[in-house]
Amino acid sequence: MANNPAARIDPLDPAGLADLFTDDERAVAAAVRQLCADRIDPYVADWFERGEIDDVRGLAKELGSLGLLGMHLEGYGCAGMSATDYGLACLELEASDSGIRSLVSVQGSLAMFAIWKWGSEEQKQQWLPRMASGDAIGCFGLTEPDAGSDPGSMRTRARKDGDDWVLTGRKMWITNGSIADVAVVWAQTDEAENGRGIRGFVVPTTTPGFSAPAIKHKGSLRASVTAELVLDEVRLPADAVLPDVRGLKGPLSCLNEARYGITWGAMGAARSALQAAQAYATERTQFGKPIGAYQLTQAKLADMHLEYAKGVLLATHLGRRKDAHRLLPEQVSLGKLNNVREALEICRTARTILGANGISYEFPVIRHMNNLESVLTYEGTVEMHTLVVGQAVTGLSAFR
Repeated sequence: MANNPAARIDPLDPAGLADLFTDDERAVAAAVRQLCADRIDPYVADWFERGEIDDVRGLAKELGSLGLLGMHLEGYGCAGMSATDYGLACLELEASDSGIRSLVSVQGSLAMFAIWKWGSEEQKQQWLPRMASGDAIGCFGLTEPDAGSDPGSMRTRARKDGDDWVLTGRKMWITNGSIADVAVVWAQTDEAENGRGIRGFVVPTTTPGFSAPAIKHKGSLRASVTAELVLDEVRLPADAVLPDVRGLKGPLSCLNEARYGITWGAMGAARSALQAAQAYATERTQFGKPIGAYQLTQAKLADMHLEYAKGVLLATHLGRRKDAHRLLPEQVSLGKLNNVREALEICRTARTILGANGISYEFPVIRHMNNLESVLTYEGTVEMHTLVVGQAVTGLSAFR
């Protein structure tokens, strides 16, 4: 029996997940939720439908003013908050839209983290304070038209010409690309013969030869800026290279940061769809009573709450491990694989509860469902994360 006979379950949080977090952590989540309620939620369905965010730079500055850009990094104007705080922020942002969480994630966990972790002191001083405030926007150029899950096969090349570097190639599906002030670009170098391989470069987007045409006609992540990066003999000074990393270790370390945020963010999309379905089930009447009074609908809601609770528990556990400096890349794969997959299933089930209304932008469900189709495969496909986990538990590689 319950210790408190008067206690009642919270229908929006039947597992009592709020108890997992400290007062300070709940305050972080509440602050982000309020920003989203004021600045994003009233407009995001329209942004998604039009495929365009109004005043994206202004939004970036508001996100920066709350300390959300690079919030888990130390120094250089960054908030220096915990991994769990960052995770909760990602959850709240993606409860509004995956595209908004992507803006923050690419800025902080990819572009800023690359410079913060692997850059020179001059690069950090030049870019990180402005990126933390939202006055400068960054993007991360790794994926190419013919190199996604196998980044080692990238064709973008950087060759030495005197003291300069000259970059040539193309990057694809680059979030923030067409609005970025700086791009972190990864390229093959002639050092590959010496085992030094891939290098990262800090590329101001005003550099001659650099262009970033926007990618249109998307059916997913429409409230997100996506571009192709074209590098046509882009000449950079010697100090444009990230000095402290060589090989795939550099970009993969950044992807690990972003995947951690996705593990939390996907649960935000799931929560939004679940709450929409739960509210609809109590309001929609068929055959003389609310559809939530029927067993099949209750079974759907119970299963959705169960998978959501498990996903948040897993994300929280990984967050605590990250804060204790004990989080392994394979564990991030476990979180990303489970939570995105289950969030997508929650959204699909929510759509069935809403029926035809489930495809209307008057409700968030189809928008989240479409977004998660992209989240499912970016930052590592289901297949790749499955094999990472498989290798971790068997000791045998099945990648090739």
